[in-house]
Order: sequence, then structure tokens, then C-alpha cells
Amino acid sequence: MCGDDDNGASDIETRLFDAFLVHARLMLAEASRNKPDAGPVSAYADRLLGDALNRAKRDSEAADDEQRQSIFAIQPLVFARLAGFLASHLPAQDDPLRRVMEALLHGYSDAERLGAARGHDHGDGAEHRH
Repeated sequence: MCGDDDNGASDIETRLFDAFLVHARLMLAEASRNKPDAGPVSAYADRLLGDALNRAKRDSEAADDEQRQSIFAIQPLVFARLAGFLASHLPAQDDPLRRVMEALLHGYSDAERLGAARGHDHGDGAEHRH
């Protein structure tokens, strides 16, 4: 099909996955440079995030071409399910669902921020920043 590679992955899927790899490397490098002074809980959170991101990146890269997109697509759903499960065990007065949603939106904006910092193109071959 037009726009698919030999293994059936569309050009947009390939470009999105490549952007994920670049952003993951940037985020991991950024986290390793920024040693939090906020204390042990903040440091733990950064390590846990780095471990999870490394695992997602490593699993996606290791998958064969036929499985890569399926594995890559299921990862956010698995992490969202885990976040919901963990949040359901927090005291209701802590408003855990709100905190999970704020974290989800923060992660989404991290990807946008990392993409803008690196520069990207919209398919026309001209890299730029927003």
C-alpha cells in the first residue's frame, strides 16, 4: 500500500516511533543531568520514571518489525492502567484521579517540549522549531 514500508508500517507510524526514540533519549539524558535537590522521594520518582521509560524504549526497539507498532501502541495503555490501579489505593481526599490526570498531561507536554527543543519537520523535509 502507498505509504507503507515492506513490513506494512506506515510512514507516519515509523516517524512517530523515531520521534519517540529521540524524545526518550533526550528525556533520559535530561533526567540524568538534573539531580533533584527536592529529596529522596523526588529522586525515587525520577529513577522509577527512567526505569519505565528505558523498559518501554528497549522493548519497542527489540521487537521485530511486525510486532513493534503493536507493542509501542499498547505501552501507554498498560502504564495508564497501572496508574489507575495504584491511584485507586490512595486516600480519596488526596484526589488521586486528578493527580494522575495532571501527570498524564505533564508527560504529554514533555513530549511536545522535547520535540520543539530539538526541532522537527512536518513532512516537507524542512526542520524547524515552534
